[in-house]
Amino acid sequence: MEQLDATVLATALPTMARDFGVSAPAMSISLTSYLLSLAIFIPASGAIADRFGSRTVFRSAIAVFVLGSLLCAQAPNLFFLVLARLLQGLGGAMMLPIGRLVLMRSVARKDMVNAMSWLLIPALVGPILGPPVGGMFVTYLDWRWIFYINVPIGIIGFILVTMFIEEVKGPRTGRFDLSGFILSGISLGSLLFGFEMSSREGEGYLAVFLISIGLLFGIAYLRHARKHPSPIMDFSLMKVPTFRTSVIAGSLTRISQGAHPFLIPLMLQLGFGLSAAAAGQIAIATALGSMAMKPFQVRILRTLGFRTALIIFGLIGTLGYGMCAIFKPDWPLPVIFVILFFCGFFMSFQFTAYNTIAYDEIERDRMSIATSFYSTFQQLMLSLGICVAALALHGSTQFLGHAKPEMVDFSVAFIVVTAIALLAVIWNASFSRTAGSEISGHRRKSPEDSLAEH
Repeated sequence: MEQLDATVLATALPTMARDFGVSAPAMSISLTSYLLSLAIFIPASGAIADRFGSRTVFRSAIAVFVLGSLLCAQAPNLFFLVLARLLQGLGGAMMLPIGRLVLMRSVARKDMVNAMSWLLIPALVGPILGPPVGGMFVTYLDWRWIFYINVPIGIIGFILVTMFIEEVKGPRTGRFDLSGFILSGISLGSLLFGFEMSSREGEGYLAVFLISIGLLFGIAYLRHARKHPSPIMDFSLMKVPTFRTSVIAGSLTRISQGAHPFLIPLMLQLGFGLSAAAAGQIAIATALGSMAMKPFQVRILRTLGFRTALIIFGLIGTLGYGMCAIFKPDWPLPVIFVILFFCGFFMSFQFTAYNTIAYDEIERDRMSIATSFYSTFQQLMLSLGICVAALALHGSTQFLGHAKPEMVDFSVAFIVVTAIALLAVIWNASFSRTAGSEISGHRRKSPEDSLAEH
């Protein structure tokens, strides 16, 4: 519901702009307002689930998202739409982390990889269905159906949560960290908004201002968290080896993941001269590749283990994305489609592995704070990826004196984000050779096993 909503909305923005009597670029605030709401409320999701129960909060999150969708559908102007999107973001901020928390608490470790693969499939289906569904709504119905479609999906979700999700509360760890909630909300909201603004022409000064505010409040939050007994974002989790490595390596990789959905359609339109529809049909190759990987992940991890598999697949996937730097308009489009398909194939494995291994050493009573912490960094790094790609593209365009981005500028941007993602491979090597062995079922041979074989 969330992913479909986001991708369909992007398709319909020009039509919505005409209805509201504003310019198409002005409509982007309807996207950033949702991101802002996510940034503020995701850190609180774990603490709220612990206090009120996973089923209660999950159902409430779905209901809030659906209510926000109905208000979006009724929006008479852009201001009303932005307020409704903020409400939607409140529901969205609770849905994904708490859905992951429910899974972590209810699935046996040996089934974790398979379960995580299923959890991530809806996030891949959304980008595939989004462009054609959006085009159908805008062309044959009305853009308001983008939001109405969430009502039946939300009702089904509400019923299923009621039937299958248990009411689990976490241990009470003291009063709610209100000061930390305010400081982290301002910091993360400013950072996300700033990263998003940096991808727009003429918004550089505002982006720098927002990112600076975000960093200042982030420093203030870190000082606050050291003194609070139960901070809303607990950085002591970074002392857990597998969690720390997964957060750092996963963050470096997600910068690349965030950059490519921004760079590839832009390159295909500006560099190759394709229409938006044609560019969209090629860009979905990565999502299709991601889905194709799902049946193989359990077997790969059982054979290779987390450390070896992440190093090998991380290197192949990252270098595959690096090939985008040598794309040329005279390349056959099917070849480009196949390359992007396999990029998605290998990168999908990494994200399932990171999302699973992160919780290998986390105690059950800290699972809620860990999921909200991890989800926060996940969202932040995807937005940072857009920022890095936009800055690299704009910097190359200015340095080479081009009036608009050319193929060489896109090449520079792809090289920059690929270089950052390659750093994740180095971090992957810091995983223990036995990390996640209980989850993956991988058993490294001991010297005694080798002697027994002989």
